[in-house]
Amino acid sequence: MSDTAKLLLPDGQSLDLQVLTGTEKEKAIDISELRSKTGYITLDPGFVNTGSCESGITYLDGEKGVLQFRGYPIEELAENSTFIEVAYLLINGELPKKEQLNNFSDRINGHAMIHEDMRHFFEGFSQNAHPMVILSAMVSSLSAYYAEASGRASLEELEINSARLIAKISTIAAFSYKKSAGQPFVYPRDDLSYCENFLNMMFSVPAEPYEMNPEIVQALELLLILHADHEQNCSASTVRVVGSSRANVYASVASGILALWGPLHGGANQQVVQMLQNILEDGGGISKYIEMAKNQNSEFRLMGFGHRVYKNFDPRARILKNTCDSLLKKLGINDPLLEIAIELEATALNDDYFIERKLYPTLDFYTGIIYRTIGIPLNMFTVMFALGRVPGWIAQWKEMHEDPKQKIARPRQLFTGQTKRGFVPAVERN
Repeated sequence: MSDTAKLLLPDGQSLDLQVLTGTEKEKAIDISELRSKTGYITLDPGFVNTGSCESGITYLDGEKGVLQFRGYPIEELAENSTFIEVAYLLINGELPKKEQLNNFSDRINGHAMIHEDMRHFFEGFSQNAHPMVILSAMVSSLSAYYAEASGRASLEELEINSARLIAKISTIAAFSYKKSAGQPFVYPRDDLSYCENFLNMMFSVPAEPYEMNPEIVQALELLLILHADHEQNCSASTVRVVGSSRANVYASVASGILALWGPLHGGANQQVVQMLQNILEDGGGISKYIEMAKNQNSEFRLMGFGHRVYKNFDPRARILKNTCDSLLKKLGINDPLLEIAIELEATALNDDYFIERKLYPTLDFYTGIIYRTIGIPLNMFTVMFALGRVPGWIAQWKEMHEDPKQKIARPRQLFTGQTKRGFVPAVERN
């Protein structure tokens, strides 16, 4: 079997292109010399068919519904691992030994505090400011406190800076919520695990301590693991593009946070809950909204269904569906939104319209309900997504800088504007 593909161009040129094969037998055609040898470029809006890099971090097969971190199935990691353990795996390539995990956890716990001066930054934001705005600004400002994160030394110092980022973003996220709620900040504690610490900073108040529920802690661990990385999505690609200019890891992750904020990316989980709430309040029944979703003239969209990559069940959604139902039962909570979500899913998956278009529930379909159960407010949903995604962003940034073929990101374009014309003075223009 040939390891090259031949490209025949309209002007008579031809070019042999190398065919690359990934470890999971994925195929790619290397077009890196296309323009230099032929003058042509490829046009691929949204990069639907374009690979921007070679990566060994996350494997995703959308047709089969497969997701693996460093070769480990997401189902096994979700059942057996912790978020900090998965973070170590993504960044370093292997699961940590016991001593390595303890050292990594201790380092993260030891860096959870933010500089006391940064507390005053929160005073400059309106109480109505979205927590994602605060989160991105505060993460970017970390560069001012850790000068060694910049320049060529940034990769060599990544071990300490990755621990700082994972630790401090949890504190910043909790402080962002406290700011929006008008409550006093709660400092991190070294005696708590990562998820316990976050929950305590979020919900503890001076008037009474926060009672830690192990079921909620476990659910949060799972949510963060499932969000930890997802291949070359919008925010991961943004981190790589910004990082390719040698921007430091804090600035690069801050850019990823802003990309994640969009409703078509991380903001989708918030839209799912809003949709379910609207259906509940309307009382018109599930079938009404199923028909609206199928009507191309309707503005209604069934949020949480259909994924750019998955043409099968999102494996993360399978895990969360069971977790969502189990958590609510254990806590004795009867959430009508869960009942609507289950009925909506069952109805859609038995409808030929959704089956033919391979529109299956995504991760976002159930995350919002679990966040509600934990007590996370609606405007913090995307912040929670970012909290989980930080290890993946760091791993993507690191891998990019370690790649000897890496260049500054600079896409081409097909120009369709006005051709050359002469300047006419304002008084002479008709």
